[in-house]
Amino acid sequence: MRQTINVDPRLHIDKLGDLFDSPKIIRVTEFTEDSLEEFEKDMAEAHATDQPVIPIIIDSYGGQVYSLFGMLSAIENADVPIATICTTKAMSCGSALFCWGTNGFRFMDPHATIMIHDVSGGAFGKIEEIKSSVKQADKLNKQLFVRMAKRLGHSSNYVLDMLDTKKHAEWFLSAREAKKHNIVNELRIPQFQIDLKLEMSFV
Repeated sequence: MRQTINVDPRLHIDKLGDLFDSPKIIRVTEFTEDSLEEFEKDMAEAHATDQPVIPIIIDSYGGQVYSLFGMLSAIENADVPIATICTTKAMSCGSALFCWGTNGFRFMDPHATIMIHDVSGGAFGKIEEIKSSVKQADKLNKQLFVRMAKRLGHSSNYVLDMLDTKKHAEWFLSAREAKKHNIVNELRIPQFQIDLKLEMSFV
């Protein structure tokens, strides 16, 4: 007898663990050193399950860019496709993480919002120190958006040019607008389909 179970990734499915190894679903709400450490641990656990895809649910206003870069590195070194799922909002670092989903595996609720903006840095101290901080923020900004454009299948300056047209204000995109720029592939929340096979014998 074979039974199929559809699992919404937004739900916790620990109760199914008695039947099989539940797929690991990663949730990201912030970008800090602690959240990066947890993310790397979750990625390792997901690989250990041998699941065919690793879903990452993003609901975030953003955070620290260096923590984001650590998460992007973990995704780029993944052995299986990465599905990124925006349920309500993916802003700042959250929008970048969303874009790192494997092409064809970027999902967004039709009513969710994405926001992309320049890398920001808080600089304090002497003038030369502030200049150095601004220079580094500009370097990270170009690095991030060139990588993002390539990840989305665009030319290197695509995202930078779009931000220029917005005069570097915050760029808010609805789900349908994001789809036009190939940021999102599917305007829906996916599900895991799990086949359970029960074999019985009489001895």
